[in-house]
Amino acid sequence: MSALPDLNVLFEDFHLLIVNKPAPLLTQAPAGIPSLEGLVKEYIKVKFAKPAGVYLGVPHRLDRPVTGAICFARNTKAAQRVHAQFHKRTVRKTYWAIVEGIVTPASGIWDDCIRKLPDEAKVVKAVAGEPGAKLAVLEYRVLQTLADCTFVEFAPITGRMHQLRVQSAWRGHPVLGDMAYATPRAFGPPATEPRDCVIALHARRLELDHPFTKVRLAIDAPLPAYWSDLGIAT
Repeated sequence: MSALPDLNVLFEDFHLLIVNKPAPLLTQAPAGIPSLEGLVKEYIKVKFAKPAGVYLGVPHRLDRPVTGAICFARNTKAAQRVHAQFHKRTVRKTYWAIVEGIVTPASGIWDDCIRKLPDEAKVVKAVAGEPGAKLAVLEYRVLQTLADCTFVEFAPITGRMHQLRVQSAWRGHPVLGDMAYATPRAFGPPATEPRDCVIALHARRLELDHPFTKVRLAIDAPLPAYWSDLGIAT
């Protein structure tokens, strides 16, 4: 019998599987390319001795260099109900990040218009009303001030591509390691390829209603060990 894939499972039942995504791993990828989706399917196949294909719904994603809590659905009904929660914005996501500089004031709301670049995995600032422009809103609060950076908590109100990364970078506080949005400082384990770099952004908590029991789940994902090198208090 094959060994179970190495997954950090945070919650599991017959409807949902919530895991702590490592970086740099894609959430989804074409066949033959490593992905979290592929690992989770293999986990279910081995654990429950499923010789045929495994269904897996993917109601949301995390960027390749981002770690943290991510939810998968094990049947179509669960997938539909969880997806509906994301669509209605009743799912609450909380992220932890370490950003350049000292963030002031200690809490607040950031809002910007952003636009995805065609055929690129990147967003830019936009003007309200221009084609493709979307409003991005997030709440933040400072958790700890370090020597020359800040440990901050983000709670996005909207769910735009790279929203947390760009909204922080545009205010002079790029996420450590995020070379896509101008930070010069490396973060995490050394990497030989840019695609293998990680950034100091972690999906700390995922809150949603169980698709069948309706019980509110609040799932916390532990930080990767390499975050402790910066001396943060959790």
